[in-house]
Amino acid sequence: MKIVVVGGTGLIGSRVVSLLQRAGHSAVAAARATGVNSYTADGLPEALDGAEVVVDVSTSPYTDYDGALDFFETSTLNLLTYGRAAGVGHHVALSVVGTDRLAAAKGRYFLAKARQEELLREATLPYSIVHTTQFFEFLVSIADSVTDGGRVRPARARIQPIAADDVADAVMAAALGEPTLATAEHAGPDVFDLDQLLAAELDLRGDPREVVADPLGDYFGARLEEDDLLPGPDAVIAPSRFADWVRRPEGARIG
Repeated sequence: MKIVVVGGTGLIGSRVVSLLQRAGHSAVAAARATGVNSYTADGLPEALDGAEVVVDVSTSPYTDYDGALDFFETSTLNLLTYGRAAGVGHHVALSVVGTDRLAAAKGRYFLAKARQEELLREATLPYSIVHTTQFFEFLVSIADSVTDGGRVRPARARIQPIAADDVADAVMAAALGEPTLATAEHAGPDVFDLDQLLAAELDLRGDPREVVADPLGDYFGARLEEDDLLPGPDAVIAPSRFADWVRRPEGARIG
């Protein structure tokens, strides 16, 4: 089966491409680095020719609302339009657990992600949406986003993060399955206080920044309730634990 992975050279996409290829499928990494741009549509018709499934794990280069909205609207509409013309039968998109809640809390990036999901639900192309919690590999970026004067000030919230390898497994399973016309949640096995988890990760890296939970803190623009980042009771629980993941060599954890 030919499966086009948009964002196929990134953290998740490269893993998905590798898994699909090892399973005997023709997996195409569609990214600017490979001459395919879902935003401008450059190279997109050629990449989608003969594809049965398109998997979108791309991320916006912008985190502000206007930039992210423009990216996700334009890219998603291009993928749907060109995908339909190419005879693609299944569109799989990776998104974030709690997107609706985070969008309602005025999280700029998540408002744009919610629009991406809305476009899929409105389209005639069969789809599946994979929602995952935050990646272990993303924790430092979360800390960086709320650093002020050398102090990390995350929102008071709980988090149930997941390993990128497990995310890739979930995306591949969705791509090889039938379209669900629904959203499936995936999360790691353990729940943490966000500030304590960030402190543990920074300590392991020898990062001297102090982590102090801020009751007025936000999460990429969203003002969180304590459980906004947690999945629902029907979530699929992935096997990888943070305690095991951090024991891996740093290159294996990041790459």
